[in-house]
Amino acid sequence: MFRRMGQGIELIKQSARVLALDKELLLFPLLSGIACLLVVAVFAAPLWLTGAFSGSSEGDGVGILGYLLGFGYYVMTYFVITFFNAAIVECAIIRFRGGDPTVSDGLRGAGSRVPQIFSWALVAATVGMILRAIEERAGFIGRIVVGLMGLAWSAATFFIVPVLVMERLGPIDAVKRSTELVRDTWAESLTAHTGIGIIAGLSYVLAVFIIIGGGAITAAVNTTLGVTIIGVGVLACILIALCASTVQAIVTGALYMYAGQGVVPDQFERDTLERVFTR
Repeated sequence: MFRRMGQGIELIKQSARVLALDKELLLFPLLSGIACLLVVAVFAAPLWLTGAFSGSSEGDGVGILGYLLGFGYYVMTYFVITFFNAAIVECAIIRFRGGDPTVSDGLRGAGSRVPQIFSWALVAATVGMILRAIEERAGFIGRIVVGLMGLAWSAATFFIVPVLVMERLGPIDAVKRSTELVRDTWAESLTAHTGIGIIAGLSYVLAVFIIIGGGAITAAVNTTLGVTIIGVGVLACILIALCASTVQAIVTGALYMYAGQGVVPDQFERDTLERVFTR
């Protein structure tokens, strides 16, 4: 187990080298977050005005409209997230092949895959709505089962973005292809993802302590200094989120390149990847 975890951490370190070369990749998760907020703003008003937030208590029409709006919200959210992740993977793959990617390269690459990304968003939204509907009607055990189904779906679609970027498959074939790759890289995908989560979590804890310390200073000593420290803590939280999201996409792209294309990405060590795929 510790050997697997060490390999996962090594993958994170090598992915961080790519981010160090292409810091502009952090712009993509930032744009993704802004776009997701806009999606929330667009759908929140209709849901509130129709009373859909209160469920179907005012009539079946409201409930149906609420589900339709919810489905539209899911589709747009999945589309936005997948689009900008595809932009990161596009840039990462250019770097893996020895190129020097730009933000426009990522946007152009993701833009050329809009049909595949939108088709995937429809499928992902459908699965999300089905799981949510089952969860709302299931008891305690049912919710656990639905949670496990959600985890299995997340695992099966781990490589969906690089598959969409590189192979331009339809959503069903892309899920099948992603599942094949997950079988080959399961341990490393899991440990790298977990390692990113642990590192980000510890960093968040440190940032929260900075914010708390700033609040204490504001209340007791110096308002200007305290507010400044709080601002630093908030900015640290944002930067951590951007780095974690970007590194996750780079790791996924690197594993895909080796497992799916048989190519050792630049900035990655062949020995590490060969150990990763030793059965």
